Amino acid sequence: MATWNEVLEAIRFHSAHDVLRNEWLKKIANHTKRNVMLYYSGWLQNPKTGANYSISDEDKNGFMACCPKKAAREKGLDLILHTPGGRVDATESLIDYLYEQYDGNIRAIVPQLAMSGGTLIAVSCREIIMGNQSSIGPVDPQINGIAAQSYLAEFDKACREVEQHPSIFPLWQSIVGKLPPGFLIDCQNAIDWSNEILTNSLKRVMFEGDPDAEQKVKKIKSLLGDQAISKTHSRHITRRMAQDYGLKVVALEEDDKLQDLVLSLHHLMCLTFEQTTAVKIFANDKGAAYITHGTTRG
Repeated sequence: MATWNEVLEAIRFHSAHDVLRNEWLKKIANHTKRNVMLYYSGWLQNPKTGANYSISDEDKNGFMACCPKKAAREKGLDLILHTPGGRVDATESLIDYLYEQYDGNIRAIVPQLAMSGGTLIAVSCREIIMGNQSSIGPVDPQINGIAAQSYLAEFDKACREVEQHPSIFPLWQSIVGKLPPGFLIDCQNAIDWSNEILTNSLKRVMFEGDPDAEQKVKKIKSLLGDQAISKTHSRHITRRMAQDYGLKVVALEEDDKLQDLVLSLHHLMCLTFEQTTAVKIFANDKGAAYITHGTTRG
């Protein structure tokens, strides 16, 4: 594996972010004998550019630009993911697009983080490859930065307490009364929608034909979709936890060569975001790339 400092030295001497990225993507494809695509966001390295690091409809263009011709897709796809997540509608659209392109023959590789919508993409794959350092996250929808489940839980709490102690009605009225009409219904719809994507994705690929799929999906949904278990949307769910709840997760460390290549590529991508204006990068092992840039670094 090329260490962080070794990658940094290679960039200094060759000015070769793109060259090195293409080189390692090709090496991964030669090793796995599959198509390889990366979808990386730089939200950790340069979060103050004001750019859109999250999953959005624009991302469809990136996937389209990096999807090979139909004949090449028969080998399947290894999708290397590093994203904070984003819009549910865009995430669902990307999941459906990738499924149609590869007929579900996709493995997700998570070198570090695939959170929220990134987790939805990962669980829509045949299996997820994670290292000791890798994490996925809860998929419960957020509205205005707060979990939709929290709004509903607070409203239920208000109803119970007012029923038991009518004198505190004015207190709760000052809180609940700030919510716009239909807001709680929107919260429930968002929760149902996210759970629907999670359930359908798991049944369609990861547990296709499994007679125990219903039970397995229910357990996974409790981990990824129930705030009572996850506690917070930013919860980092480890490989061990994901496996314990029934997700098909393979240890990256089982393949030393793949681990070295994937982590070398990950170090390069982190340095790319630190040293350039790129904020989101799509690329494949054929040399195609789609790069979104933010404002000039200052």
